[in-house]
Amino acid sequence: MENRTFYFAPLEGITDYIYRNTYHRLFEPMDAYFIPFLTPDKNGKLSRRQRRDVLPENNEGLHVIPQILTNKEEEFLNGARQLEELGYREVNLNLGCPSRCVVSKGRGAGFLGDVEKLKRFLDTIFSGTRMRISIKTRIGVEDPEEFGPLLEVFDLYPISELIIHPRTAKEFYTGTVHWEIYRFAREKSSLPLCYNGDLFTLEEYEAWDYAFPKSRAVMFGRGVLGDPLLLSRIRRTKGKTATWEDLQYELYVAYQKEIGNEQHVLSRLKEFWTYRALCRPEEREKIRQIYRTETLQEYAKRLHF
Repeated sequence: MENRTFYFAPLEGITDYIYRNTYHRLFEPMDAYFIPFLTPDKNGKLSRRQRRDVLPENNEGLHVIPQILTNKEEEFLNGARQLEELGYREVNLNLGCPSRCVVSKGRGAGFLGDVEKLKRFLDTIFSGTRMRISIKTRIGVEDPEEFGPLLEVFDLYPISELIIHPRTAKEFYTGTVHWEIYRFAREKSSLPLCYNGDLFTLEEYEAWDYAFPKSRAVMFGRGVLGDPLLLSRIRRTKGKTATWEDLQYELYVAYQKEIGNEQHVLSRLKEFWTYRALCRPEEREKIRQIYRTETLQEYAKRLHF
């Protein structure tokens, strides 16, 4: 599909404003970047780190959409109000995080387990803000069959876009994504839909594209984190020639300025190699050596910085 829209998924602790700006400068840019979930208090106040991530001056030249994680109407609306004051016109509701500590509190994908409470929540937030609201969702908590009633609820609201990762919370990131559930949503829902999940290579994207040629939007997360050139291959663009190593060097420099603490910086940098392993299994030995580094100096030497 020629006019398909491409998004970068929000991954908490990973796709912060430093990463977004670095990726956008070095590689084929996404049409929009979703800011990892914010957790406002009842007054809508964000932590210092979260506020820094959404400040317009830290996202210049990017189309960014902030995401809120909560199951309390007051927190969502007050958070949305704060974001609107910063100039945002759209906010995303997180119904997709499968983390056990999040799900156990009835937030993220855990919120999908109480359909009536979710409906009351959606009633309140859609009537309480002028902002566009999109939703990123899993297909249930325990069973894919939960998605039918959930989709009926979603269709009651003017959701600007429904982003579907077709796994349950229980499945986390294991097993095969349920393309049949995404197909069901396309057949039954009148909402604008976006697909998200397990597109790590050009071949996997092309197989998905063959199955859903008319899908208007797709969101990448772990696949582009592990292979930042993936979108260039999909779009067949050749303008930017940065490499994975270029990205790691830029982050190596930027995070030392931002975070300071050596072990925290090293931990953050190593996490990117977890995603690299998903896309480049042939680099497994090199990645194991990266994991073994204990200092930034050793890390830099291993990567020839």
